[in-house]
Amino acid sequence: MQYSAGTIEFTLDRLSVVTLGKFDGMHRGHQKLLNRVLEISQERDFLSVLFTFDVSPAAILKNGGAGMLLTNEERRDILSRSRLDWLVECPFEKSLMHMEAEDFVRDILVEKLRAAVLVVGPDFRFGYQRKGTPELLKQMGTKCGFSVEVLDKETYKDREISSTRIREAVLRGQMEEAAQMLGFPYFLSGKIIHGRQLGRKLGIPTTNLRADGRRLLPPFGVYITRNLIGDRDFGGITNIGTKPTVNGEFVGVETHLFSCNLNLYGENERVELLKFLRKEKRFDSVEQLKGQILADEEEGRQYISGYGAGLNI
Repeated sequence: MQYSAGTIEFTLDRLSVVTLGKFDGMHRGHQKLLNRVLEISQERDFLSVLFTFDVSPAAILKNGGAGMLLTNEERRDILSRSRLDWLVECPFEKSLMHMEAEDFVRDILVEKLRAAVLVVGPDFRFGYQRKGTPELLKQMGTKCGFSVEVLDKETYKDREISSTRIREAVLRGQMEEAAQMLGFPYFLSGKIIHGRQLGRKLGIPTTNLRADGRRLLPPFGVYITRNLIGDRDFGGITNIGTKPTVNGEFVGVETHLFSCNLNLYGENERVELLKFLRKEKRFDSVEQLKGQILADEEEGRQYISGYGAGLNI
């Protein structure tokens, strides 16, 4: 996959099929658009392109906005595992913020991306004051020589899947609901750092990540997790929070991996949150904390044993 970011100075060398949007969660609706792009590109020998902005326009216009379901780096990693030819993360600069929808079609879609086919959702909006619609795309397509496919939204429990709905599930700790809408477990990722070594002293070694401040966090507490480190999968239990029993100083993601005593410092870990177990709480002693961790571990092993093959439990 080729990747363009930080510039609007890009031009593709042959015709393409393009999908456009925020793609802030790469959920099942986004995957539907991507899969259709890949199908068309294979059938017609076009380049496959996903076009998005390097930051959500809504986040800029509203001075912040909700936490991210995925960082740009995580989205890029997911897409790199597909057959996508090009990911374009366009900077949302002033010239684009005030670009009329018709100009965006001519200057970006036709001239730079050489779009022959566009694949969008029914609620796709673009251009200054969001005046661009799928209907406008179809009208301009007849003039500019491209076709437009508008795909129906994906649904879950008879309601449309959206990033807003997924955020609501994550904020309630409903990780199984979030996974059903995403098409994969909600996860947090980062490089394993040194902690206080308390877990190792208790005979329960842990990995530690510092929570990425850009990401949306579920309620503080303990979760049953699947943990991917390199090409290895581990079952585990993960505490998200400030570890009140030992006076934690920052929001951390601390995981006890089942059946693992490896030195993993410096490696990248993806912590997939499968199920919420309990709220974070302060214990009167570290021995009480150890007893609770062992009880959590037993519940986690039982859950994971029925979750799927391939996890080290």
